[in-house]
Amino acid sequence: MATDNELGFSKPDFTRRQRTGMSETVFCPGKTVRQLELILRRFREADVRVLGTKCSQEQAEHLRRCALPVVYDPISRLLYSLWGEPAKPCGRIAVCTGGTADVPVAEEAVGTAMFLGAGVDRFFDIGVAGLHRILSNIEDIRRADVVIAVAGMEGALGSVLAGLIEAPLIAVPTSVGYGAGFGGIAPLLAMLNSCAEGMTVVNIDNGFGAAVSACRMVRKMKAETTHD
Repeated sequence: MATDNELGFSKPDFTRRQRTGMSETVFCPGKTVRQLELILRRFREADVRVLGTKCSQEQAEHLRRCALPVVYDPISRLLYSLWGEPAKPCGRIAVCTGGTADVPVAEEAVGTAMFLGAGVDRFFDIGVAGLHRILSNIEDIRRADVVIAVAGMEGALGSVLAGLIEAPLIAVPTSVGYGAGFGGIAPLLAMLNSCAEGMTVVNIDNGFGAAVSACRMVRKMKAETTHD
């Protein structure tokens, strides 16, 4: 039986936040500008906050022409709704990159984490090619509840950081690199085969997934601290 929120091509989820504590997200690729518009209009009618990921410039411009109250960041390709109740503040996350080329994926993690209520500190371009850059920032990185390491090439940043910090670390391989990087496969395999303890790995270029996992961790930490 169809529900009031069904659009035929999509079934917007209005209760994800109640179930999981995380706001709803729309994966924008593969949707026409009209489909994305109708989906967001349905969320706005329900006053449900929503985040769009991997949104194209064309999609964002169409939504602006439709006068939908959204904000678009072309670097992270995130689309933020300006309606609905903001997420409650949670812990602090450090987002680190191996190089400047990893910044778009890192900014997806940053924007997602902030949308979900986390405070974020950026530590960009601290890759292992210059180990002094990690060491000069390590005390600040250690203050985070969860650390996200975003790196392409050989993907070594996550392993190095995981051996230097106490907090959980989530590694994000990126598709940055030369031909033998195979579009992110090389750093993905390097991260999965790391001997550093306490490192979790998400999919290639998945800054969004890393941020959601990090926010779930810090919310759980906060809840357990409150109960204690």
